[in-house]
Formats: sequence, C-alpha cells, structure tokens
Amino acid sequence: MALLGSPKTAVYFDYLLHAAEAAAPSLGIEIVPGRIENDTTDIERVISTIADKPNGAMVVLPDSTTSVNSDLIIALAARHRLPAVYSFKYMVRAGGLMSYGIVAADHYRQAALYVDKILRGAKPADLPVQVPVRYETTLNVKTAKAFGLTPPAGLLVAADEVIE
Repeated sequence: MALLGSPKTAVYFDYLLHAAEAAAPSLGIEIVPGRIENDTTDIERVISTIADKPNGAMVVLPDSTTSVNSDLIIALAARHRLPAVYSFKYMVRAGGLMSYGIVAADHYRQAALYVDKILRGAKPADLPVQVPVRYETTLNVKTAKAFGLTPPAGLLVAADEVIE
C-alpha cells in the first residue's frame, strides 16, 4: 500500500508513514512511501510502481499537492485499476473509489466560530486546539465495478454516501 502525499505540503507525512509502517506487519501489508516531490512526475511514478505490485492499493493523504492534482491521481488510479482511499468526498464524486475523512461543513463551521471569537477580542493562543469529531465514508460503486471489485455488504450499509 502506498501513502501518496507531499512532505512539502503535508508536514505530517513522515509521522503518518512511520505509524503505517508500525501497523503494517499486523495487517499483513507492506507500506510503500509515495512521496511527491515534483508533482506530476512523482505522482505517475508512484502510482505506476504500486500498480505493478500484486494487490497494490494506496491512501491519498489530505494535502494541497494531492488536492491540486486530484484529477490526475483519480485518472491514473482508474487507468491502473488501483484501489485508493481518498481523504475528501469530492474526489470520490469525481471517480475515486472511496473516501474516509472529516465532514467539511463541520470543519468550516469550527473555523468560523474561531474567527468570530478572535474578532471579538480572544487571543488565538488562548483558544484550545480543535479536532474533527465526525468523519464520513463515501463509496463509489460504479468505480468499484470498473475495477472488478465487489464492495462488502457491511461497507455498503456503513457508508454515509454510496454513489451508484
């Protein structure tokens, strides 16, 4: 499984990579770092490399580099029939296989509340760190079928949104 992201725009890349590598043996998988250093060239190389491995898959990390290049990533994953989990629902609506990520509306609502507090005089350093409390799963059944995959019934039931 590849972790696709840019250490330049995803400062947590190495942290997530080490966490995935630590968990991988118990899951029976091998982690392949999918570092994007030079945008499209690296994206094509990483996806091609992982697609050549038996049972290859990837997790697309949430960062500006993967977001800006999401159309290319989705197209290459489709061309190689490479299962991928994305961080944002819009990538699944654009043809990606599935996503698991924050509920964006909640995230923006939290940001707006912070802006309001700061404009009313609160010091940013005094405000607690906020973390997402809700996550959602989106599954694209049309993409799964194109990849020759049959989503498990439990996933279909548990998904917050299923795209036919």
